[in-house]
Amino acid sequence: MPAAREALRQSLTQEHIAKEAAYLRADGRASFERPYGLAWLLQLAAELKEWDDPQGKEMAATLQPLEQAAIERLSNWLPKLSDPVRIGEHDQTAFAMGLMLDYARGSHNEAFAGLIVSRARQFYSRDTSCPLAYEPSGEDFLSPCIAEADLMRRILPSHDFAPWLGSFLPQISASGNSSWLKPVVSPDRSDPKLAHLDGLNLSRAWMLEGIASALPKGDKRLAPIEAAADAHRHAGLAAVTAEHYEGSHWLGSFAVYLVTRRGIQKLN
Repeated sequence: MPAAREALRQSLTQEHIAKEAAYLRADGRASFERPYGLAWLLQLAAELKEWDDPQGKEMAATLQPLEQAAIERLSNWLPKLSDPVRIGEHDQTAFAMGLMLDYARGSHNEAFAGLIVSRARQFYSRDTSCPLAYEPSGEDFLSPCIAEADLMRRILPSHDFAPWLGSFLPQISASGNSSWLKPVVSPDRSDPKLAHLDGLNLSRAWMLEGIASALPKGDKRLAPIEAAADAHRHAGLAAVTAEHYEGSHWLGSFAVYLVTRRGIQKLN
């Protein structure tokens, strides 16, 4: 722990953050780290604000200029985005908008939260019959269908989300098992792109848990959703090792997000 704190102290300095903010705002960088990296940056800001620790409070204040630059960049982009990006990698909008909305609500930024909710409704509220059978693509670490449902459970009240989910993912059976959505296997964990599939298991697991958290008690889909989440959790966590850098440098953060139920407990 002391070593981790010292590493953070050396990285999160006012000088460093000022340079990062200037870099982000410079001409020609409108799409830099958008939306994935900027959404995770806002999650870092949220974590620091929630950390009841003097160093955490100091670092949260230090990060604020870069946090504000990210909000400005995303607030300028979302109104201009004509359609959502429905892929399983960094550019996907549903996943990033979920992280952004959690940040906005936790930070009491009503204007930013309102923008995200408005765009999410425009992008996704009329979607039906998501082609889950087409997933995954061979390099996915996010599910377009599951991520969209995980975003919309944040947007819609439970009595609206339940029927929306039925129309959007009719594939979910009431059988009580996970056969409707099975974990995937990376064919080569030393390949940086093919290792993405291990991350897909982790992100599917936390998104399925989020979807389940928004359904009413007694919903017959809870059992198959929870069974699929559990299967993905076990497969994903088993792949979090130090064997290959291609996965070890990022899968740990996905695992922590999963096991802490980040984005679920704070909302329910």
